[in-house]
Amino acid sequence: MRAVLDIILLILQLYWWVVLAMIIMSWLISFNVINTRNQFVESVWRVLNQLTEPVLRPIRRVMPNLSGLDLSPIILFIILFFIERVIIYYIYPNVF
Repeated sequence: MRAVLDIILLILQLYWWVVLAMIIMSWLISFNVINTRNQFVESVWRVLNQLTEPVLRPIRRVMPNLSGLDLSPIILFIILFFIERVIIYYIYPNVF
């Protein structure tokens, strides 16, 4: 059972990095550092959006409009951190 919990924790950490990559790439696209007309950039951007949008969209619907400032990834980081801590502190020690 601990192996399953370790895999879940690994997946949570990998998803954290995917969200971070999406944030950095969105900044680079917004400031015209990279261009989405490049086929590689566009394909990476599409994959990152497909991985993160299903989770970020419900958070965006609940949050108030902050005039262009998207805080949904921060809320997602807090949720991921909370899930990870619950697993580490409460579930993992009780599994034999």
